[in-house]
Amino acid sequence: MNDEPLFEAVLSPYRSLGRVGFVVLMGVTTLITVIHMAIFARVGAWPVFAFFGLDLALLFGAFWLSYRSARAREFIRMSRTDLSIRKVAPSGRSEDHQFNPFWTRFNIARHEEIGITGMRVSSRGQQTEVGAFLNPEDKESFATAFQRALATVKR
Repeated sequence: MNDEPLFEAVLSPYRSLGRVGFVVLMGVTTLITVIHMAIFARVGAWPVFAFFGLDLALLFGAFWLSYRSARAREFIRMSRTDLSIRKVAPSGRSEDHQFNPFWTRFNIARHEEIGITGMRVSSRGQQTEVGAFLNPEDKESFATAFQRALATVKR
């Protein structure tokens, strides 16, 4: 049997702000915040001084969580005899799913204004969601390519 992959994809979340942009944004934000903190500390408004520091710490924390979640990946490989989906969480923990492509269904949930809201691969009682973290355009692109590959395998 020919077990060469007919379809392979690596799905990952998109982050619009790269490393350089993050450093510039946080540098400017930190500078402006420190200047304001100094002004409020000088006039004796210590609670305001503390809240500026808290705001800056929360902003750093939010970006840290965002960039951490961007480490998630999904590896999808389909041959004529096997469909494997490997999900890697931001923590590095992975989860593997195996399907027979001939018996596999690809279900798409759509909203008329948003587009695709969910994609699910299922077969014989086993199912898994794919591409939940993708933006609407990437979901459409992936769904089209995956459906085409699945149809090719079933022919």
